[in-house]
Amino acid sequence: MISNLLLIDIETVPIVQNFNNLDANWQKLWVDKVSKSLPENIAPDESWKMRGGIMAEFGKIICISTGYFYEDENRNKCFKIKSISGDDETQVLKEFASLCDKFYKHNKHFIFGGHNIREFDIPYICRRILINNLPLPEYLWLHDRKPWEIKMFDTLNWWRFGDNKNYTSLNLLANTLNIPTSKSDIDGSMVQDVYYKEKNLQRIVEYCQRDVVVVANIILKFQNLPLLRDENVVIVR
Repeated sequence: MISNLLLIDIETVPIVQNFNNLDANWQKLWVDKVSKSLPENIAPDESWKMRGGIMAEFGKIICISTGYFYEDENRNKCFKIKSISGDDETQVLKEFASLCDKFYKHNKHFIFGGHNIREFDIPYICRRILINNLPLPEYLWLHDRKPWEIKMFDTLNWWRFGDNKNYTSLNLLANTLNIPTSKSDIDGSMVQDVYYKEKNLQRIVEYCQRDVVVVANIILKFQNLPLLRDENVVIVR
């Protein structure tokens, strides 16, 4: 089962740093988008900082980390990570599609895995692919499929055990299961400032990679298998 998994995690930011950088039309579109979900006393520039990066119409992907399980020559469970990042989202998405194509070529039954990927990462990627005028790969042609036809290993859904109103963050789930957390340096709320103010994309990439390892260990925990040892996690450039 886990040999079929391609684990992913994405990091996103608002398409521009500040609300005032949007033209008048997009400012109006933003206000219309969030007006029904946020309190009226929250100013547009504040709501932009809060939500701009998590809505695919107004954000962009700056990093996609991927990982998969394999066994070494001694049959030890290992995990290989490859990250794609950059300021040019079109190039990031092209490289991601190329990586997935290679995985698909060798394993037509591969399944995306991750935490909350069914509701966030995968839909976000699909939307941004279309926005960037790129072809949607066959394995991401999900919009006309029935829910039970979409196969993903989503650790959030597994932890819900049918309780669909329950949301559990990756950090909380990792701590609950006694798995080392990825939030040792930054967390998701800091990504925007690290990107736009610090201009430290590598710091975001390393954080994203740690998230993928956490998800890998949660999956192993669900399977009642030993967690990954540090020496068995390989990062390729």
